[in-house]
Amino acid sequence: MSRSQWGVIAALGAAAIVMLGCLGSCLVGYVLAGPGNTAQPGQPTAAISTATPQPPTPTATPLWAAATVVNVIDGDTVEAEVGRQVYSLRYIGIDCPEWGEYGYAQATQANRQLVEGQTIRMVKDVSDTDQYGRLLRYVYVGDTFVNAELVRRGLATAFTYPPDLAYSKLLGQLEREAREAGRGLWAAPTPTSGTG
Repeated sequence: MSRSQWGVIAALGAAAIVMLGCLGSCLVGYVLAGPGNTAQPGQPTAAISTATPQPPTPTATPLWAAATVVNVIDGDTVEAEVGRQVYSLRYIGIDCPEWGEYGYAQATQANRQLVEGQTIRMVKDVSDTDQYGRLLRYVYVGDTFVNAELVRRGLATAFTYPPDLAYSKLLGQLEREAREAGRGLWAAPTPTSGTG
């Protein structure tokens, strides 16, 4: 081929690349704008909803995963097996009494009855793990939302851990209801006999 023929091919290739780039930009703009978006030029487009009724496809840190609870540590912490790996898992949005505190045994026992040996569904909020390397998750056994059930029974307090706030309003409401009903930790103390 002659030098001029190579020049024509190079020019056509460059033009094709520019046209493909423009076409790609146009398609992206069309997809983002969508049929119901009425944004004017120069204005930001509305966000596209990616909500689906099915769980998302698992990734390196999936939004949800199935696991089996192999050990209950206390009211809000368990060890769960995913595949052949065991992880420490801390429930998001709640706080149960620690060892030596009033209600520890009751919260731990209730958690054990709800999840021990059960297949659970772990649902991620924003954070993947806490400062101790524990997975941070909302936990479900069948239709039971375990985090909420412990608060509803009065065995845990609602506790916000930003940025994981998806259920903070629900958990706060359940705590208020448990307090008003005098359930669990909120039950009136039993008088003891003796002096002092």
